[in-house]
Amino acid sequence: MAPHSYLLCFLASGLLSLVLTREVRQFAIRRGWIDRPENGRHIHRRPVPRIGGLAIFIAFGGTVGTFLLSIRVLRIAPPFHVAKAVGILAAASVVLAMGLFDDLRPLGPWRKFTIESVAAVLLYLDGFGIRHLSTFTGESLLQPWVGLPLTVFWVLLITNAFNLIDGLDGLAAGSALFSTVIMFVISLLTASPLASLLTIILAGAILGFLRYNFHPASIFLGDSGSLFIGFVLSAVALAGSQKSTTMIAVAIPVVSLGLPILDVLLSIARRFLSAKPLFSGDDDHIHHKLLKRGFSQREAVLLLYGVTASFGLLSLALLHSHATIALVLVVIGLGVGFGIQQLRYAEFSELFLLAQRTLQPRRFIAENLQIRRGTDALGRCFDLEAICRTLQDTLEPLGFDGFAFRSPHVAIPPDGTVAPLLRSSDGRLQYAWNGFGTGHNEPGWELTLELVMPSGERWGQFSLLRAGCEDALHFDINLLSGRFRERLVEAAERAISSCWPAAEAHSSEETRLVASVTVAR
Repeated sequence: MAPHSYLLCFLASGLLSLVLTREVRQFAIRRGWIDRPENGRHIHRRPVPRIGGLAIFIAFGGTVGTFLLSIRVLRIAPPFHVAKAVGILAAASVVLAMGLFDDLRPLGPWRKFTIESVAAVLLYLDGFGIRHLSTFTGESLLQPWVGLPLTVFWVLLITNAFNLIDGLDGLAAGSALFSTVIMFVISLLTASPLASLLTIILAGAILGFLRYNFHPASIFLGDSGSLFIGFVLSAVALAGSQKSTTMIAVAIPVVSLGLPILDVLLSIARRFLSAKPLFSGDDDHIHHKLLKRGFSQREAVLLLYGVTASFGLLSLALLHSHATIALVLVVIGLGVGFGIQQLRYAEFSELFLLAQRTLQPRRFIAENLQIRRGTDALGRCFDLEAICRTLQDTLEPLGFDGFAFRSPHVAIPPDGTVAPLLRSSDGRLQYAWNGFGTGHNEPGWELTLELVMPSGERWGQFSLLRAGCEDALHFDINLLSGRFRERLVEAAERAISSCWPAAEAHSSEETRLVASVTVAR
């Protein structure tokens, strides 16, 4: 196809979409087909029409149909099989119809997956599917019972990926525009005219729609638009794969569509780790996390545009040779890892801690044993000095910086008789090490245990003190609340009891000195 043909298709599709989007918006407002912000996951604050996908579909289908009709009238030999273009358009129409119905009367996820799977099967029967498996040792033909499920999985993945990222004004449409342009360039370089035609027409339709969808949006894609765009891109990727070796053919669309695929994978992983239903909605998608980090809608969208563009450029690097696949994957892995760290997902922080425990089992065993040995040693403590020494030997290797007692239910001897414990500013008896507890240095983190005597009476509280809270604890907390706590209250009761004779003697000595001073006067 001549370059000017692509340009004409792009302009025609863009102008048609620009006009149709405005008309569809007015039509949706008149019919009351609008999206109202009714739950916490909605970012917008006013009702907005949500069937913008209809304008993109008409602009896309109308331009494709006009092109096919023009070459037939002009008796120009088509550069591809017309039936295949019609097949993609027909399957995409099924997805569009389902999306429109879902915009007006929401469907359950399984019904949507079923209809999308039917459309994917239509693509496979039309010749677009995963039919080869490529490895470094060669390439083998896949049987239909393997290739068809893989094709359906690919279509479902990409179709719903764009639906998931459609959470901010212009995000899904803009990201799709970047991905579409990249896939157009790749299809030109790999001599795939059908993929080139479909991507350039889709790019024009998306660009015309984006005029009304960028923040502040006056119309949304809706499920009709996001699912339609995702389906067409999944089909185009399959169409373009016929012109490349399978390994490259698979890697290029996966990388070029990296942002929506990443969001899907993160969503599945997050919900699995938090034991939530995989198809439940939440407000922890990538764009939500950026908003929570303080980005505005516009800033978050522009940042994710940059991420999409970066994925696209990396996919272009794959055209050079198979040797670049490993390098590109390393770059993507490092970038994704850094991004996830910046987004601060609690689920992955927990997974990292679990990995630490798995990779360092000796440390957890050693710290648990430290508590068990300390528990036994407390049973041999009969004075406060021995208790303080035992608790320091036990708690310091665990990352604690001191401890404190508070006992409102038990009479405590005067300060001078409870050494080495010191009275803190809040009235507790405290013992600390490594310079902690001096001056105005307050603990950054405390773990308080309620101490109960064997008779069932409450003795007081025992608090473990830490100066900071950056490092994680690496022991079983139940060891502190079990036998350790029992031995501690028994030891404290013995030690406090042993302090009273000295306290009484000290009091008698003070009384004698006062009497002597009085007589002398």
